[in-house]
Amino acid sequence: MARAPAWLTARPIAHRGLHDRARGIVENMPSAVDAAVDHRFAIEVDLQLTADDEAMVHHDYGLGRLTEGHGDLRTMTAADLRRVPFRDTTERMMTLGELCARVDGRVPLVLEVKSRFDGDRRLAARMAEVLRAYRGPVAAMSFDPDQVDALRLLMPDVTRGIVAERHYADSEWKQLPPEKIHDMTALRHAFRTRPHFVSYRVDDLPAPAPWIARNIFGCALITWTVRTPEQRARSARYADQMTFEGFIPE
Repeated sequence: MARAPAWLTARPIAHRGLHDRARGIVENMPSAVDAAVDHRFAIEVDLQLTADDEAMVHHDYGLGRLTEGHGDLRTMTAADLRRVPFRDTTERMMTLGELCARVDGRVPLVLEVKSRFDGDRRLAARMAEVLRAYRGPVAAMSFDPDQVDALRLLMPDVTRGIVAERHYADSEWKQLPPEKIHDMTALRHAFRTRPHFVSYRVDDLPAPAPWIARNIFGCALITWTVRTPEQRARSARYADQMTFEGFIPE
């Protein structure tokens, strides 16, 4: 394992861009990206795979929370998704290529690979194609160790990380086989995935695994998602940088 480059932790990371729905700036949308660039924050966004193997900037696996309509993103093409109207904004979903062109290396990008935990590596493959031509600072990460391993194999020169928490007790994790949860817990996969950084749930700190990753193996430690002064203080005490939302750091 090797430590992430200094640019990854130099500035706070805006969670899904610097969004504020009250002002019509919706998460993962172009205006959220522009706002983060204007404040010189690094930008974390989520990537989903489409039916035609495109990488789209969107958090949810399905439509409906932020958008009109319903449907699973992996059953829709990129062209389909570009036509989907969002509530509270006239903007539309971006591809990874469009995101890269918009940021153009001005601030770091932190790309979260959303995974169905089914071994499908097409999203990582598409990311590798797009990022081959990108010259700005970029890191990629995922909750799924298999996806981090894919990043290692497909993009060995791109900074990679694991998104993690301590207990995996929330209902969303109950669908996974016990062996997958075991692999994720305490970063047991780390000698296989060889992350450069760990993005860890702030409320779970301090914890042994991220402490060892940071202090023994030299991984950078980022926290998610910092929203309160208490969480910010915890992040400052135990980690190298925070992923934040709901306020603007000084």
